[in-house]
Amino acid sequence: MDEAINTFMSTLGRAAASATSRCAMAGVPVGAPSGDAGDALAASFATSYSGVVAFMTVVAEGSFAKAGDRLGIGRSAVSRSVQKLESQLGVRLIRRTTRSLSLTNEGQLFHAHCKPGVESITRALEGVRELREGPPRGLLRVCSDVGFGRQVVAPLLKDFRAAYPDVAIELMLDDGPIDFASDNVDIAFRNGRMEDSQIIAKLLFPMQMLVCASPEYAVRHGLPRSIGELARHRCVNFRFASGRVREWEFKVDGQRLKAAPRGALTFNDADLVLAAVLEGQGIAQLAGYQIRELLGDGRLVACLAPHAPDDSGHYLCYLSRRHLPSRIRVFIDHMTPAIRALGLHRVDERMAT
Repeated sequence: MDEAINTFMSTLGRAAASATSRCAMAGVPVGAPSGDAGDALAASFATSYSGVVAFMTVVAEGSFAKAGDRLGIGRSAVSRSVQKLESQLGVRLIRRTTRSLSLTNEGQLFHAHCKPGVESITRALEGVRELREGPPRGLLRVCSDVGFGRQVVAPLLKDFRAAYPDVAIELMLDDGPIDFASDNVDIAFRNGRMEDSQIIAKLLFPMQMLVCASPEYAVRHGLPRSIGELARHRCVNFRFASGRVREWEFKVDGQRLKAAPRGALTFNDADLVLAAVLEGQGIAQLAGYQIRELLGDGRLVACLAPHAPDDSGHYLCYLSRRHLPSRIRVFIDHMTPAIRALGLHRVDERMAT
């Protein structure tokens, strides 16, 4: 492909990206014989694509010179692209004179067949552009850990929907790992430590994990005064969707320490773990957002606060900062301050001794 065609194709790429009615028409592959090998099809497509765009623009503008101006290339480049398309099809599409041009019968038929496809592609490009730059609309798929999603995310969706009624929300609660691509997830709320460099993880607030018990349990069995005393207590554990039981984490002399106390009860639902603790069936390490109000009104007591880990967080995660549709941008901008305003990370030290 000569330099002029290379320039032409480069210009087409820029024009298609703008996707407005004033930009170069996008084309479709024409004339590639069925059954060709892949390399032959690729070569056919390159010629057809540039030729169709040039042809459709010439018809729309009424001249090769005006078509070149719209496409940002020279008149001769437009002419060569149309000539290559005619050679590929084996028919003349345009009658050319020094003063005018007109379509042949074959040209009229080809234009009539191409026009709906070109208009469809143009609408598709404009639609995608509108999703990014226009008013927020469309479906937003959000995933969250079960406990955090139920207690924190879901109650805030009402205000978001009131502000952006054209955005539909699908909230999925899942404690398992998330694959943004295969699960078609736009936004994920995740707890713990974010170690995937391919994910943008926006810290909402630090994650506090405190060992808690009901006052009745504390009176009957006492509370552990050290990590080593956990083995003497009835512990309630949480099991991930993967089947792994969550370890209890602590900070000792600035170092992270993990413990795996034997569970008197084990659940795969954080709310059931909390319910068992409230009923006095045992102690558990619970997230601060779950227990803040319960500590405040005396329904729970906490212990081992000096050893609570401080290197985890609650995060809002997405794949890229670039090319975000407006529905994703406004969701991030709305939910981030709304969640932080709840003050869920502030647990009064007097509640946790």
